[in-house]
This record gives sequence, structure tokens and C-alpha cells, in this order.
Amino acid sequence: MTSTAPALETRTLEVPGAVLAYDVRPGPAGAPVLLLVGSPMAAAGFGTLAGYFADRTVVTYDPRGSERSRRTDGAATSTPEEHADDLSRVVAAVGGGPVDVFASSGGAVNALTLVARHPGQVRTLVAHEPPSVRYVPDAAEASAATHAVAEAYRRSGFGAGMAAFIRLVAHRGPVTPDLAGPAPDPALFGLPTEDDGSRDDVLLGQNLVSCTHHEYDVAALRAAPTRVVVAVGAGSEGELAHRGGVGVAEALGTAPVVFPGGHAGFLGGEYGQTGEPAAFAARLREVLDGAA
Repeated sequence: MTSTAPALETRTLEVPGAVLAYDVRPGPAGAPVLLLVGSPMAAAGFGTLAGYFADRTVVTYDPRGSERSRRTDGAATSTPEEHADDLSRVVAAVGGGPVDVFASSGGAVNALTLVARHPGQVRTLVAHEPPSVRYVPDAAEASAATHAVAEAYRRSGFGAGMAAFIRLVAHRGPVTPDLAGPAPDPALFGLPTEDDGSRDDVLLGQNLVSCTHHEYDVAALRAAPTRVVVAVGAGSEGELAHRGGVGVAEALGTAPVVFPGGHAGFLGGEYGQTGEPAAFAARLREVLDGAA
């Protein structure tokens, strides 16, 4: 299986509080729709993965506040409920569904919320490594460390906040007290040491706490007609997002499905990261087809 580059149509959609940009790669007539979702990662992160599904109509989008999608409400934070309703409107704009969804990281949190709020719009959801700190055994420690990242950003700006974030997400195993301590030196990660005064970063400022601390409507997810598959990476075992995925699967009464690579296993050079996109796409196709 090889990746191709289907024609891409870029559209915009006005929603309460934002104008969303989304892309449609049309498949053959009557082809099923596959929605690829990240957060705060935008549509640009799915170029490689989309190329493996030329037999489907593939839809990608920029979450509110990310890249081309601009906020119009002036709000400082976004919630999974807002993102879920945005996704619902995108699905409606491309035909109403039901669609298949692959969603990763914060996108998985938002897509799970979509299914709970709008269950008839999604046929199959593959939720890849939702970073859900409420669903790990060391939830209190994970929450404290996540809030420490947000506080480092609030106090000292992007470099400090991102250094603390990298330290947390790269850690393997239960969260330890030092991860809630002072942020490491940003220079160690090649990050800026000067504070530019801005506090509107889409990850650290707008989505970090609301995304990671979201509590799912488990009863609604279990009752939905949607087939919900929680996925984790073979190469990310012990990392917080992987552990969050395991915990969410357990809450839903299922077992997580293992995908090739780590948290970024589907990337093919986007944002400077390369996973195992061919193997990842093959596994995703198996899951969507019900073979795994």
C-alpha cells in the first residue's frame, strides 16, 4: 500500500465563536467518509495518512484557534464540548454522516465527546491515545503535573511551559512528584528562554487543562450506536497518553487495540516527526473494516 495525494478542496465554516477551515479529499462516487482529527494539531498533520485512503472521501480540519481556524469570541480557552460541536457541524457540512473517525491525542478526547453528544453521526471511532489524566491510576499526581505545566506557561511563557510539557509527556511510568516541580531549562530542549509576553498558545494556553481533565459520559458512549475503538501505540507504552488510552478503554469495558509506532505513529514528516505511517495506515484500515 502506498500513499498518494488526492485532490484537496479547502472550505470554511462559520460556527458559534469561530470560523473553521477544513479540507475535503474527494474519493470515488459513493465512497465512505473518513474524518481525521487532531487537537491542537491541525489538518496539516494528516497529509501522509490521508494519502493511504484514496478509496474514501477524507476530511481534515483545523480545530478552533489552530492554524487557519480563527476564534471570533475572544475566549482564552476551548473545551472538548465546543470542539465536539464543531466536529458535528463539519460532519453535517459534508453530508451529515454517519462517518468513520480516526482521532488522535486531544482529537481523541474531542471525538469521544462528539460520540457522546451526537452519536448518530459516527459509525466507527478509533480514538488514539487520548491524554486523559482522570483515567490513570495515579490521577492526582498526573493532574498536579499537568497543572504545573500550565502554571509554568502562565508564569514564564512558552519556553518554560513547553519544556515542562515535554518532560511530562516523555516520562514513562507513574507520574512522580518532580514532574510537578519547577520547569526544566528551556535551552535544554532548544526552546526560547525569553518570555515574549503572549499567553494564547493553542496547546499550553487554550486546550491543555480542559482537554486532559475532561470526564467522559461513559454511559452515553456505551449506549451509542457507534463502534468505539480505543487505540494505543506499541512504541509509547508507559507514556501518559498511552496510559490514558488504556484507562479510557477500561472505563468503556473494552481492551485497547495496539497500533504501530508511538504517539505520532501516523506522521510522515509533518511537523518534523516521522512515525510508521504505512504500517499505521494498514492497521487503521483493518480496524475500520472490522478485521481487528
